Amino acid sequence: MKKILITGGAGFIGSHVVRRFVNQYPDYHIYNLDALTYAGNLENLRDVEDAANYTFVKGDITDAVFLDELFANTDFYGVVHLAAESHVDRSISDPLAFVVTNVIGTVNLLNAARKAWKDDLANRGATNRLFYHVSTDEVYGELHDPNEFFLETTSYDPRSPYSASKASSDHFVRAYHNTYKMPVVISNCSNNYGPNHFPEKLIPLMIHNIMQKKPLPVYGKGENVRDWLYVEDHARAIDTIFHRGKVGETYNIGGHNEWKNLDLVLLLCKIMDDKLGREPGTAESLITYVTDRAGHDLRYAIDATRLKTELGWEPSLQFEEGLEKTVDWYLENQAWLDNVTSGNYKKYYEEMYG
Repeated sequence: MKKILITGGAGFIGSHVVRRFVNQYPDYHIYNLDALTYAGNLENLRDVEDAANYTFVKGDITDAVFLDELFANTDFYGVVHLAAESHVDRSISDPLAFVVTNVIGTVNLLNAARKAWKDDLANRGATNRLFYHVSTDEVYGELHDPNEFFLETTSYDPRSPYSASKASSDHFVRAYHNTYKMPVVISNCSNNYGPNHFPEKLIPLMIHNIMQKKPLPVYGKGENVRDWLYVEDHARAIDTIFHRGKVGETYNIGGHNEWKNLDLVLLLCKIMDDKLGREPGTAESLITYVTDRAGHDLRYAIDATRLKTELGWEPSLQFEEGLEKTVDWYLENQAWLDNVTSGNYKKYYEEMYG
């Protein structure tokens, strides 16, 4: 069985990638490496935790010695690297934490793979190995022209500590490809939404607050634009790139689905009022405008043409359909949401894994 290491597999996007690989590839053994920080929750993977081809490993990518031992003891065919600090607000208040995890952690992982794969790399490229680095569209900066989109060739212009840390990690991955012949691919994706999303991000936060009849905080005037992609479509894109992407290349992943933050919140309010049987306008009355985030980028928009034309991937869901599925999941899984917002989910895994 090919052994695949997926980092950050207990997080939002990572858990969907782990589930897909475990279910789609019984000839792979999937190792889920996660530090179980606040956003890592193994309840996201209860449906596959007993699968014969799945193993959870608790560990931190900032621990170089641990990673060296892990790679020395397990012959990984490939790595799908998703572990990262990702919340922009947290990066503004604590930028160094993002440098440590996103930059140093990525370099630690690259070094561990380089040592373990040294014989293959000595032969001018390990064609039987792959290091897949998952990044973000935020490394490209912001767009002002409504007719402009991020391409794979767009110059980097990170504008927050989070995006700067991800841009740096992207550069290190490319540097290891050029210097050490590390076989790599990189993907840069737009905003994700869907089940199991930690409720500090926009959509799950709004769903939770509407359920609790709490204020719905909207930055500035709500005019910032984001391109939204259903998380399972992202997992499918990662699957496609991992198996068919060209080594050394970058692929942009996007939903072709731009929404102003305020328009998105208004749509969500209508869906929630309908689902909860409340009077129209009930949720909308909870909208509260708050001071804009420092350095808040105006617009992100991905051109995913290359991924469609070269590898045949495109989004499967319209946004309204995906948003309704997301709302239904949260309404049907209120125990999960309660555990996450209370922090109770951490106690069980702290006792189990330390």
